[in-house]
Amino acid sequence: MATERLVTAQQQPEDEAASNALRPSRIDEYVGQADLLERLRITIEAVKARAAAGSAAPEAMEHVLLHGPPGLGKTTLAHVIGNEMGSRVYVTSGPALARGTDLVAALTRLHRGDVLFIDEIHRLPVAVEEFIYPAMEDFRIDVTVDSGLHARTVQIRCKPFTLIGATTRAGLLSAPLRSRFGLVHHLRYYSPDDLLTILERTCRVLAVHAPSAAALATIASRSRGTPRIANRLLRRVRDYAQVRANGTITPDLVDEALALEGVDALGLDELDRAYLRVIGSVFEGGPVGLETVAATMNEDAGTLEDVVEPYLLQIGFLARTRRGRALTRAGASHLGIELKPTAAGVEAELFSAE
Repeated sequence: MATERLVTAQQQPEDEAASNALRPSRIDEYVGQADLLERLRITIEAVKARAAAGSAAPEAMEHVLLHGPPGLGKTTLAHVIGNEMGSRVYVTSGPALARGTDLVAALTRLHRGDVLFIDEIHRLPVAVEEFIYPAMEDFRIDVTVDSGLHARTVQIRCKPFTLIGATTRAGLLSAPLRSRFGLVHHLRYYSPDDLLTILERTCRVLAVHAPSAAALATIASRSRGTPRIANRLLRRVRDYAQVRANGTITPDLVDEALALEGVDALGLDELDRAYLRVIGSVFEGGPVGLETVAATMNEDAGTLEDVVEPYLLQIGFLARTRRGRALTRAGASHLGIELKPTAAGVEAELFSAE
């Protein structure tokens, strides 16, 4: 299953146990996404200044929409914003708000200035989404009582709050909902330097014996630009070092530990390599349809598209053409496969399609 992969960005049970301890609580502790942090600092300072000038009650800041791949810190940012505003954070998800009454219950328990964080907000049902429009704009909930000729609308006031929505599929968000967010930002993958800083902090929090910068850099280079994966790999390396090397983490030991887990120097695992090998060897580099590859591998096509392909596309090992998936020269070189001449020209077809 995809959820059992070590290098998947999807949250796993082992991540939940460590997330609270590793999660930064202030903007100054947050690493990466510098342009977003600067926008948040300005907004938060402005809101606090207006609240101080007007009344003691905190003013709610603008609604925030964060979109991007999983594991980049969207939930963490929601908690950081809440801490900076001195507010509580209530966490829920789009699928959990199945009915309008679920949203009403969530909104009516909020105090002034509180943060409501909705993960996977693109999965909100349409009926619930209609409830949230007046709540975001006017801090009220319109509830229809009875039906037919006796139908009437009752307005329930809710206190000013900040809605923070997170999604991995921004394109599925409806235009009316998206337009109601004041701050919209796409979270990017992290650089190796940022991941190295995050790993150094994780070592301090988890009391990991301070390894060399080279050892941590090796972990960072295999983390697919994702902090969640970086922290997960560090925990596995820590366990390996504790059993096999008295807790001493060196670059060679990192190689040994991650080789045992099937993670290579580029952060690819066995499922990634199997996917590339099928295209490169069985179908001579492609192009080939995704469903055909999935049937050959006995895997779900949706899993391959959502979990395997994004990183392979990011590093340039895979190309999506009009005729299907194809292995690039870089991907073939990594596997030691020689592409046939027709497959070697997939890059030109890819760019012509764009």
